[in-house]
Amino acid sequence: MGRFDGATVLITGAAGGLGRGAAKGFAAEGARLVLSDIDEKALAGLAATLPAETAILAGDVTDEKLSEDLVRLAVEKFGRLDVAVNNAGIVQSFVRLPQVPSDEARRVLEIDLLGVFYAMKHQIPQMEQQFKATARGGAIVNIASVAGLVGAPKLSIYAAAKHGVVGLTKSAAAEYATKGVRINAICPAHTRTAMVDSFVRVSGAPEAEASAELTRGVPMKRVAEVDEITTAILFAADPANSFMTGHALAVDGGVGAI
Repeated sequence: MGRFDGATVLITGAAGGLGRGAAKGFAAEGARLVLSDIDEKALAGLAATLPAETAILAGDVTDEKLSEDLVRLAVEKFGRLDVAVNNAGIVQSFVRLPQVPSDEARRVLEIDLLGVFYAMKHQIPQMEQQFKATARGGAIVNIASVAGLVGAPKLSIYAAAKHGVVGLTKSAAAEYATKGVRINAICPAHTRTAMVDSFVRVSGAPEAEASAELTRGVPMKRVAEVDEITTAILFAADPANSFMTGHALAVDGGVGAI
């Protein structure tokens, strides 16, 4: 019997590395899935591979209506929303603050911060309503970053957005701690995804040198694997983990220890 048998789990950014890993992880534990991504073709391809009841809706998280529609889809298709993983995000150019184009900064904030705000704005009322009706609310897991806990040179606007995600997480967790909604954030260090692979390619440095730059401040001297972050996401969402809320969980290879 899986930890999430019969639970409805909503995941944004589902076609990317962490989202795809989360979808597979929840499916393996018995969940029913509502998946979203801006890449409709990749989203449909993922859904076809999963051993779970799955509903999909492609869209851009900067459009608030998508968040509203995803919650509605979960309720119409499966009757409730038990877990939401707000994962959709992008990274900025790896440059110092004055070199960040303003339109790029705005786009990062719209996706990485406001996208999470819109999602929570519509997920929380549904979970609160469920708690009032059945004494079972839900859990929200926001994907932040270790850059949301400390400074991140050459990733200033990305760090600002992820600090904002941690702030939203903690604030909403305090607001809804007695209303059946647990809200936590996962804060990974660099993880082996297409986003990190892209950084290595565009850096212009040899792969070994670029990888060393990524892991220079990581005591474990490596990037995380997607499965390691998936484990943390499922831990945060697990109904058995019922006393944890408002926590920003660093999965960072020891960065926070030094």
